[in-house]
Amino acid sequence: MPTPTLLVLDAEPLPRLGRLTGHAHIEHTDAKGLAERLPRADVLLVWDFTSRAVRDAWPGEGPRPRWVHTASAGVDHLMCPELAASDTVVTNARGIFDQPIAEYVAALVLAMAKDLPRTLQLQRERTWRHRESQKVAGSRAVVVGTGPIGRAIARTLGALDITTALVGRAARTGVHGPEDLDRLLARADWVIAAAPLTEQTQGMFDARRFGVMQPSARFVNIGRGQLVDEEALAEALAKHWIAGAALDVFESEPLTPDSPLWQVPGLIVSPHMSGDIVGWRDELGAQFVELYELWAAGKPLENVVDKQRGYVPGH
Repeated sequence: MPTPTLLVLDAEPLPRLGRLTGHAHIEHTDAKGLAERLPRADVLLVWDFTSRAVRDAWPGEGPRPRWVHTASAGVDHLMCPELAASDTVVTNARGIFDQPIAEYVAALVLAMAKDLPRTLQLQRERTWRHRESQKVAGSRAVVVGTGPIGRAIARTLGALDITTALVGRAARTGVHGPEDLDRLLARADWVIAAAPLTEQTQGMFDARRFGVMQPSARFVNIGRGQLVDEEALAEALAKHWIAGAALDVFESEPLTPDSPLWQVPGLIVSPHMSGDIVGWRDELGAQFVELYELWAAGKPLENVVDKQRGYVPGH
């Protein structure tokens, strides 16, 4: 049996794939060379998970890889109708980012409750201004998205004694359905967007949803930027419909220096870093190597994405 060809859509730093020496013929490409190289590949590793090159290159002529793995939780950047309709198996990096993102959300909740951004600003101004802060224990949170990341967020907020409701695609034990979302939003102190990007979730946090929330509520998005109508969020903050917000993901990334979001009062902006801890790329590389060894042995792959739904089912 010939050695399979593994094509890597590159991003720096490159993945550590030394364990695959002799088990795969590894080729590297950038976005420009992807379409030409795809027909020769048995496996595609989308290491550059910010690139949309796969969506553009996949509809071309010739054979396509039997398996595509993306080093990210979301798959919307690579999914196109032709890939969704194909026999190609798609897997993602489910499990790598769960706890880091949950910790990041907890940090944002505490930072907003304890007014830490204002404290740091006053320190830079050398201004002594006593204030009162909010107790998080006993408050209520709604986490939209019931995958491993959403569940890790719920567990971590629970450790802070925050009562947390999970909202998913359909109601089931321990999970509310979409029909309960507005009712839960109206009572929540913290609203966390952790859902995958699908036709049903795109733009779900719009002016109406921000209007449903309490004036004291804070909103956090660590899911996908397209879940949120950013103009509506900026208006909600400016009109004090909600008390604060934090965005780690955006409709267009990176956020340009002239974006008005940088100066929206009450908004914390971070550069899509909530899941990126020291050593995270090594974890992503090790995960792929383990999956490759399963694939090469003819064993069932883990983290298989339902290409119609856009995420790994079972949660």
